[in-house]
Amino acid sequence: MNEKLDHLRQLLSKMDRALVAFSGGVDSTFLLKNAWDTLTDRVTAVIVDSPTLPRRELQESQRTASLLGCPLLVVKTKEMALPLFTANTPQRCYFCKDHRYRELNAYAQQHGYKSILDGSTADDLKDYRPGQKAAEDQNIRSPLQEAGFTKNEIRELARELGLPNWNKPSSACLASRIPYGTPITEAVLNQIEEAENLLIAYGINQLRVRHHGKVARIEVMPSDFERILAIRTEITAALENLGYDYITLDINGFSSGSMNKGISTNG
Repeated sequence: MNEKLDHLRQLLSKMDRALVAFSGGVDSTFLLKNAWDTLTDRVTAVIVDSPTLPRRELQESQRTASLLGCPLLVVKTKEMALPLFTANTPQRCYFCKDHRYRELNAYAQQHGYKSILDGSTADDLKDYRPGQKAAEDQNIRSPLQEAGFTKNEIRELARELGLPNWNKPSSACLASRIPYGTPITEAVLNQIEEAENLLIAYGINQLRVRHHGKVARIEVMPSDFERILAIRTEITAALENLGYDYITLDINGFSSGSMNKGISTNG
């Protein structure tokens, strides 16, 4: 890992002014920390804000960037106005990322930033991620991936660096909770966010509420099954109040990217 860390810092040291696409997760925080330490005031963090981003994630990202001492720019994007995105095909992520990166490239050119960096890792090459193709098309660099870092390695080094979110559960945009083919609307995104906020309030941190029309399929770690079942009456009432008729607990447990089952990693 030390060799990879040296490689990462060498990559960063050769850059001029850079925007770091920041989500507040451990990967982008680790990247931002190293970029800030290497380039200091030549770095600005940028988070893209839209209805697909939970408000809790935006607020936490702002706190994390402040702790690192790095300025954070909030850029609002309009992927919800793109029919190619809201139609929710398996290429959804490509159209979203392509739109966002075009916006960031325009900002970078206007304000003299030479590079845009994201927090993709070597592990991201193993899943179906059309957003990676959008990053390549828009000349976004992924230094963690270039250095060969895995998510587990980043988490370990983040802990050693004392980063506040080194053990933060993985997250993803709210649209990832909606099955392909089901149109994406702000109403559905808000419903999902409220449902997940309810579970977080009960102390469940690693979770997804998958939206299947009137069915809410809850994914949590198997270690949280007992806790969920102990409060199932309260959860059921709360989620029914949000508009779900049926509430299920997925006995497979939490699985990042579970909506991609059956889709080729080659797209």
